[in-house]
Amino acid sequence: MIRSMTSFARGGSTREGIELVWELRSVNHRYLEIQPRLPENFRQLDAGVREAVARHLGRGKVECGLRYKASGADVAAIVLNEPVLDQVLGVMEVIRSRESLLKEPDIMTVLAWPGVAVATTPDLTPIQEQAMELLEKVLDDLVATREREGQRLAVLIESRCELLQAQVEKARERMPVVIEAVRERLRNRLAEVAGDLDEQRLEQEMALLAQRLDVDEEMDRLSTHLQEVQRVLKRDEPVGRRLDFLMQELNREANTLGSKSADSETTAISVEMKVLIEQMREQVQNIE
Repeated sequence: MIRSMTSFARGGSTREGIELVWELRSVNHRYLEIQPRLPENFRQLDAGVREAVARHLGRGKVECGLRYKASGADVAAIVLNEPVLDQVLGVMEVIRSRESLLKEPDIMTVLAWPGVAVATTPDLTPIQEQAMELLEKVLDDLVATREREGQRLAVLIESRCELLQAQVEKARERMPVVIEAVRERLRNRLAEVAGDLDEQRLEQEMALLAQRLDVDEEMDRLSTHLQEVQRVLKRDEPVGRRLDFLMQELNREANTLGSKSADSETTAISVEMKVLIEQMREQVQNIE
């Protein structure tokens, strides 16, 4: 199924006072580029986030932002290390008695002493597992959104293919008229220059000219490429690069038609082809 590379998904959960919110944004990119944006105490999930995204997506620049909010129960707690505290107070008492210092120890000074106050870190493993479970759900939403957008792109590209094929048929029908008009112009010019027209010479010149003006091969290749585009759109895999290549080939044939054009209508057909191809190419840039 065709997927767009441009999408957004957001999902959150709240459990036991813990709020987690994932925001995923993806835009078109030549390869898969993953940019996790995690809170400090979730940095160890970086590799897991990258692996999860890579399982779901093949191309695109993907920003993965996690917002974490917890109640006081999950915030680091400060605990007194009483043995160290007793040692510090004992030393202060000795100093105070020897120096005859009457001032009592300052509480903040005591707490600032290394090892007196210890911050205990809560176990975030269950919360991190919860975050990864939530990420899988949000990634599923992101993929679904990319697929819906991809289907809209596929419809647009198919409609342009039909319009382009109509221009191919128009060019085919136009060529006999163009060659006959060129034949008549050549006949008139030879008659003016030579007086008596040499029909054999005219036919020789026309054979060479018709060979230079012939675009049947280009139109056949255009039709073949258009059939391939429609076939590729039905593949259940990333096809953006293949479609991009086909757009280049279509444009090459349209340019050749323009270079061989011998009248304004054929030139207009070539221009219209290139407009349709450019419209498709712009949309292909967003396909995974």
